[in-house]
Amino acid sequence: MSLQLQMLGTGSAFAKKYFNNNALLGDGSFTLLIDCGITAPLALHQLGKTFNDLDAVLITHIHGDHVGGLEELAFQMKYAYRRKMKLYIAEALRDVLWEHTLKGGLSQPGEITCLEDAFDVHTLQPGIPCRLSEQIELELIPNRHIPGKDSFSLYINGRIFYSADMTFDPGLLDKLVRERGCDTILHEVQLEGPGEVHTTLSELLSLPEPVQRMIRLMHYADNKDEFVGKTGEMTFLKQGHVYTL
Repeated sequence: MSLQLQMLGTGSAFAKKYFNNNALLGDGSFTLLIDCGITAPLALHQLGKTFNDLDAVLITHIHGDHVGGLEELAFQMKYAYRRKMKLYIAEALRDVLWEHTLKGGLSQPGEITCLEDAFDVHTLQPGIPCRLSEQIELELIPNRHIPGKDSFSLYINGRIFYSADMTFDPGLLDKLVRERGCDTILHEVQLEGPGEVHTTLSELLSLPEPVQRMIRLMHYADNKDEFVGKTGEMTFLKQGHVYTL
């Protein structure tokens, strides 16, 4: 079966209309939540889904629009659904997630005292593909986002690049396309302004047209409609829409 991608949200960190840039990736028998931001619980609810419909969650980096919903996820799984959610996370992010993001609100004396009490934790190493299900294999690729903070993109089934948050890296995209068989690029975009910690539309427009045709844009601002028809060969991912990859 082909992979299915459904964007819970397609918006930037401060978008209100399009929610946080989080996604569901499924193969028909397994569903992975890619990032769990502040708006993820509401987005799932509006789609008629619950956290119990998911098999696992993966975190790309430690920002509120990517991890802000994890506390609710953990509490719902423990007290409402009575099971632990699988959490896939880079080894470099594991302690940071607990100590600097979740510990203050999620810890419960005698019940939740560490990340493993709340989740079934599976740590990943960059550059080493990991099989999550019968039809989903995923590799973490380190990227540049916030200086001094670890952040990762995803390479799925040896052909699909999911940028998460990153600054422009044309060399990486070129290598994936030319050497690693990439044919689909799900890439974040900052529509306006300088790309200090994100990739700008003007930067993506500098890519060769054959590469642009592989790109679907996500993580955009609420004024996205002003840029329809101004994205070259690239198209926008739509919130809630189910895509066959």
